[in-house]
Amino acid sequence: MGMVDSPIERRGGARKSSHRRKRLGFRLDMTPMVDVAFLLLTFFMLTTTFAKSNTMEINIPPESGELAIAERNVMTLRVPGDGFAYWSYGEEAPRRVSLYENTGEHAALGSGLRQVLRREFSGNSKLVIVVRISDKAKYKALVDIIDEFNLMKIDRFSLDEFTPQDEAETARAVVL
Repeated sequence: MGMVDSPIERRGGARKSSHRRKRLGFRLDMTPMVDVAFLLLTFFMLTTTFAKSNTMEINIPPESGELAIAERNVMTLRVPGDGFAYWSYGEEAPRRVSLYENTGEHAALGSGLRQVLRREFSGNSKLVIVVRISDKAKYKALVDIIDEFNLMKIDRFSLDEFTPQDEAETARAVVL
């Protein structure tokens, strides 16, 4: 515990001015405070739950060499940021599908896009999807699309740059 050493006081009354005042000694025992600090640290370490990181594992192909894939096995999914997704094979006109359907406060990935992915992937197990997402689109759209790929166990997809040619392709889209 903290202790204060005090000098012996004289009972004589007035002090002499020539007599210097003694400095009081002070000693503080830190042991109880350190014990409490380590007890609290241990308590919080043992009772805290650690949050899982929200990361996705994406396998990146090697840089060397190109892979030849038949045009009928490549589906292009364009997301320009207007709330729709446009999908097509090769040179055919893209088909427009709603990206989200509004359900109350939260927007969920549209059942139209989900049905297209399910139908096209079940019909062709060698399907490779090229996702081209615009800078104007929200990041949430990309995350939701990749989440949908993971749920449907679609592991053959590629992310590509959204070009002005893709913008022109979305303008000639067929509305379903």
